[in-house]
Amino acid sequence: MGDIIRIFTIFTNESNHSVISLNSNFLEANVINILLLLFGLIYVLKQFLGSALLVRQDKVLSAIQEAEERLQQANLRLDESEKQLAQTQIVIKQIEEEASLTAQKVRESILAQGKLDIERLTSASKATLSIAENQVRQEIQQRIINLAISKVATQLQSQVNPIMQSKIVDYSIMQLGEKI
Repeated sequence: MGDIIRIFTIFTNESNHSVISLNSNFLEANVINILLLLFGLIYVLKQFLGSALLVRQDKVLSAIQEAEERLQQANLRLDESEKQLAQTQIVIKQIEEEASLTAQKVRESILAQGKLDIERLTSASKATLSIAENQVRQEIQQRIINLAISKVATQLQSQVNPIMQSKIVDYSIMQLGEKI
């Protein structure tokens, strides 16, 4: 309050030389009423503005705390997501390895099956050739036998006379008699 009085005394001393002048009579100038009004306003506004500022400060602090909590939650979710990503990448790598192993096994199995099929077809063709060869042999033998029989039959017919026929019949009867 002493500062305010000094300010007024400076203005009053300067009033003689300047255009602005202050009335030094406190009662006439209503300075006390103005000061009382000013102090009352400051007191009332201090409480009002102070409470408003405290409310605003509380809101700002709660907003900051909420933002920090959301940041922590976001960091936790980010960490969890990174862990899930790492696990997913591990699973993907395992799946790729299993897929390549499965593909290799399938390829080997197809090749093995192909080899078995080739061997089976080869053996079947060999068996077919062997059967065909045997049939050809049998046909050739049968023809040779038929030719030989027909040749012998023709020779026998040309060489066998009635005397020879009776000798053959006698000889056959004698052999039958010995067997009995």
